[in-house]
Amino acid sequence: MGVPELSRYRGRTVGVRNCLLPTNRQHILSPLRLNKPTYDRMPVANNGLPKADDLKGSWAFLEEGVDHIMNRLDEGLSPAKYVNMYTVVYNFCTHNKLSQSMSLHESSSGQRGAHLMGAELHKRLSEYLIKHLAGICNESKQYSDETLLKFYTKQWAKYTFAASFLNNIFKYLNRHWVKRERDEGRNQVHDIYTLALVSWKLHLFNHTQENLISAVLKFVEKQRNGESIETTLIKSVVESYVSLGLDENDATKNNLDVYRDSFEAPFLERTKEYYQAEAEKFISENSVVDYMRKVEARLNEEESRVVMYLHPSTRKGLMQASESVLIAAKAELLQEEFQPLLDSDKRDDLSRMYNLLNRVKGGLDPLRIRLETHVRRAGLDSVEKVASGQEVLDPQTYVFALLDVHTHYNDLVAKCFRNDPDFVKSLDNACKEFVNRNKASESRGSKSSPQLLAQYCDSLLKKGAKVVEENDLEKHLQGVMTVFKYIEDKDVFQTFYQKLLAKRLVKFLSASDDAEAGMLLKLKEACGVEYTNKLQRMFTDMTLSKETMDAFRTQMQQTHDASELSTDFSALTLGNGYWPFTKASSGGNFNIPPEVIKDLERFQSYYDNKHSGRKLTWLWQMCSAEVKVNFTKVKTGYLWTVSTWQMAILLMFNKATSYTYEEIAGTTAIEKDQLDGSLSIFLKARVLTCNTESGGPGSTYELNQDYKSKRIRMNFNQAIKSEQKQETEEAHKTVEEDRNLLMQSAIVRIMKSRKTLKHQELITETISQISSRFKPTIQDIKKMIDVLIEKDYLERAGKETYSYVA
Repeated sequence: MGVPELSRYRGRTVGVRNCLLPTNRQHILSPLRLNKPTYDRMPVANNGLPKADDLKGSWAFLEEGVDHIMNRLDEGLSPAKYVNMYTVVYNFCTHNKLSQSMSLHESSSGQRGAHLMGAELHKRLSEYLIKHLAGICNESKQYSDETLLKFYTKQWAKYTFAASFLNNIFKYLNRHWVKRERDEGRNQVHDIYTLALVSWKLHLFNHTQENLISAVLKFVEKQRNGESIETTLIKSVVESYVSLGLDENDATKNNLDVYRDSFEAPFLERTKEYYQAEAEKFISENSVVDYMRKVEARLNEEESRVVMYLHPSTRKGLMQASESVLIAAKAELLQEEFQPLLDSDKRDDLSRMYNLLNRVKGGLDPLRIRLETHVRRAGLDSVEKVASGQEVLDPQTYVFALLDVHTHYNDLVAKCFRNDPDFVKSLDNACKEFVNRNKASESRGSKSSPQLLAQYCDSLLKKGAKVVEENDLEKHLQGVMTVFKYIEDKDVFQTFYQKLLAKRLVKFLSASDDAEAGMLLKLKEACGVEYTNKLQRMFTDMTLSKETMDAFRTQMQQTHDASELSTDFSALTLGNGYWPFTKASSGGNFNIPPEVIKDLERFQSYYDNKHSGRKLTWLWQMCSAEVKVNFTKVKTGYLWTVSTWQMAILLMFNKATSYTYEEIAGTTAIEKDQLDGSLSIFLKARVLTCNTESGGPGSTYELNQDYKSKRIRMNFNQAIKSEQKQETEEAHKTVEEDRNLLMQSAIVRIMKSRKTLKHQELITETISQISSRFKPTIQDIKKMIDVLIEKDYLERAGKETYSYVA
């Protein structure tokens, strides 16, 4: 709202505009009785006003008005009185009657006179304020505690409102004389409102401060004890502390020195004392969990206390003071309770403990260590439970055991510890331990987890799998990637996954091409393009192979009669460098049955003509056939899926119903392991019978013409234990070879860029480069360095130093 502003006109007539009271104070005073909102050039006569050069008369007139404003402003102030007071101040500060001792030069300017008279007026007002405050100070001595607070806040509100009113009346003094004094470096001179505050601080506040802070602290303690208090009293006192923090050099600025020294410091000290006593008493009578609830409630109270009546800057110090006593001093006691809460999965209490200990430095460190130990132990126990007594561990059971532990504690970290990065790291460290080093790994080799994970993934993606519902496939594949993240030997997973993927593709067992592509994309995102390069090429080969086979069939239909194409022949042509297949040991000696040899020769001829310079190698162990069985008494017959070896054996029985072991072996030239395995499957299914209990050399095998089965379609193409063992051994061998090459290539890359390097630095950089695939041992890296030295890639350049040989 506007404040009075005066202007000087000719004839010494003074006008006033917008004469309104300021209304920026809390308490309400009686309004001035103004008939009109504005006064434009209202002439003011000097009748009744003191002369401009009459210091005594001018101050007497002003003092009466100042006293009315300071003590009886609630009764109202007439506009005429307000204007007259302003006019007296103006006239007094601007008249040009100078003392006889002043020089002519000083007199012509008129400035020195105004300077002298302004100083006198400022001095008289300052003396009045001192006297006025002395009376208030004496009166305050009869009050204490709550009555003192009420008296102080009432007087403060009344005084500051009156001071702002005086500041407007003496505005000309502020604008000219005070400003000039401060510009000349006299910072002890203040505008009228600031003068009033300085006077309050020196002549009232400093004398009542001790009793005042005592009353405030008692009031706060009452509230902490659960009593209802009038918080506006404390708020008003706090505002006065803040307002009294005046900047001596710049009256427009304010600091918090008075508030911090006179209020905040004793308030924080009393807070510590109060909560220290309360904490000791409460913890001796209640449980740690109850204590945490109490502390949580107390801290919330202190937060709200800042909002209710404290300055915002106190929040940090208040919370630190409370936390140091309630949490930091009891941190060890709280930390000891963490394990029981973790064992019983008390999530609300765990969350509360995290929130409390997170407030103090180092409070969470023991919790993170204990969480890591607890999760690792839980994971190991879970694996031991499913692995105990199991000769062959089911991949699904194993992976589910790992995921159950991870899911449980991942959810706990998210909800109780707000996904704190340090707690997430502790969880990850624990999961790495129990995923890579558990009882299953100890009993089945160090590469058990990646191998079992690859097998579980195969069971998800294989056609006809009953592991999961189709709609849940994506969720379970995401679970695979969760475990995959913690596996250290990712190259082992890659090898087994590649072998199992190859079987799914070759035998057309993939349940969904989209699921296969999705899994490939997940692996690429996790490990990069290089990791999935061979896997991607396998899918490309399948597409090219289909195109080749379609072209072959088209040509055969054009050049041969249908009677010549008696079998439905199909072949896959795959790149040797991308598929994890090796030539069977009996592949070179295997006698191809005459029933299919013509088809093989036709395809061989077609492929040789189409691709000169390429060589086809037949992988009989990967081939399969469907045979129509008509030897039984069942009229419809049976349709069996068999391996190449089984097909060769069954086709022999088209000519006779009984053969010795030696005759079968001689005719087919199948290696003993494959032959024994194939015959044992037929014996178990009672397709063949044997004259000896164990079969093998010296036995005779006869076709069981009384064979019966409810299933028309049967699959006898089952993996043989000896083949499975051989595949696993070959996979591990491949992994070792690939690791050696990977370490050698990493060492060469490092040395080629660095030229010369210390032994320890080379070890460290090599581990850093290949740790994403597997964790090499220092001994293995040393061996590869020696191999590269023998191959003349490196040479020793001194003690523990190597140099690159270009």
